[in-house]
Amino acid sequence: MPELAAAPLSVSSLLLRSRQLEIDAVRHLASRAALVDVVGQLIEGLQRERGASGVYLASKGQRFADLRGRVVQEVVALEVQLRAEFALHVEPAQGATAKALSLMAWALLGLDSLPALRSQIDKQAMTAHDSIAAFSHLIAGLIELVFHVADAAGLPSVSRQLVALVHLVQAQEEAGQERAMGALLFASGQGSEAHQQRVLHLIDAQERSLGAFAEFADPALRARWEQLQLAPGTAQLERLRRTLGVARPGAALDSNQSDTWFEVCTQRITALWQLQVDLVQRLREDCAALIVQAQQDLQDSTGLLRGLRDNPPQRTHAVDRFFDIAVAPAAVQSPAAGAQGSESASSLLELLRAQSARMASMETELETARRTLNERKVIERAKGVLMARLGMNEEVAFRVLQKTSMDQNRRLLDVAEATLSLPDLAFGHPERKGDKPV
Repeated sequence: MPELAAAPLSVSSLLLRSRQLEIDAVRHLASRAALVDVVGQLIEGLQRERGASGVYLASKGQRFADLRGRVVQEVVALEVQLRAEFALHVEPAQGATAKALSLMAWALLGLDSLPALRSQIDKQAMTAHDSIAAFSHLIAGLIELVFHVADAAGLPSVSRQLVALVHLVQAQEEAGQERAMGALLFASGQGSEAHQQRVLHLIDAQERSLGAFAEFADPALRARWEQLQLAPGTAQLERLRRTLGVARPGAALDSNQSDTWFEVCTQRITALWQLQVDLVQRLREDCAALIVQAQQDLQDSTGLLRGLRDNPPQRTHAVDRFFDIAVAPAAVQSPAAGAQGSESASSLLELLRAQSARMASMETELETARRTLNERKVIERAKGVLMARLGMNEEVAFRVLQKTSMDQNRRLLDVAEATLSLPDLAFGHPERKGDKPV
């Protein structure tokens, strides 16, 4: 049975398909923005549950029992919303990637384990540190999903907003971990070098994340963040940070400060959360505006190309104009047709030129955004390599990369890439007791 001949390619089919793909891409991004919105709400709720649970355990059930109960109820409701959102994204029409679906599955696995985790906390059958680690593990997977949405969007016109969003979400999580670790320290009533070092690392990490956010956020959001830095609570937070930073390991800490610490940290996180809400809202509004604009362009393109198809003899003149070649003698066409064809070709040429210039500008924006996201991934991978091969914790691994960068006067990214390129033998392995040197 002979195969049906495929429809021939044409300028019209390619141009219209290009426009339609742009519309599909924006619609997919709008759907993902809705997903990010729900994921962000759940992350914020889990951060509060993590902090309250840490204080509850560190104080041996004396503090935050009521607060923790209220937060758990709120988080359970958000879990239901996220599961419903995940169900929508399984549909093929949503264009979810294999990686996105895998990350959703990982998140569901973590959510399914929450009842058992909460039961252990209720019974005070685990330490505050282990509780914080368990919640942080789940939150990290949800943040990775947000990261993937930004990395896989491929829509340059909103790429800067997505990069700003990723770093803002990361900064909020680092602030949440700082709240939990600091509250644990105050509630326990004594200093711990490991926990204090973790707090200092989280403070430094927040500055890096917020620096990237400020670079890519629009001026209005950046100005709002700079204004929030002047709030009275910021100065109070800095004083409490110094209290934790200078306390000697094992030294007594005022356990009554745990409530104050939790409150001022929450004010900071709430401010970051509000910025995130506004950023996601702007992203969704921009997606809606882009869809409207693309649909209008599609309609205009259809009209122009219909005129071109209605006057077949003028196609050659349109091609000539694309390459700035002189148009054939007017004797081959009627004056009316010549005027109409000339106008149609000129309009189409301007449309294609404008689209070409727009795409070039958008590609530049996309490249900048992708480079920033890639740098973060490379540095995180390099930290992971040091942690796995040399048994370092996250703070020490980052300090090693940072110190090497300063000592060698090289970019942190270059040091991270060099670390990833080293063979296993270059790292060596710490000797165990009883092992003899080779």
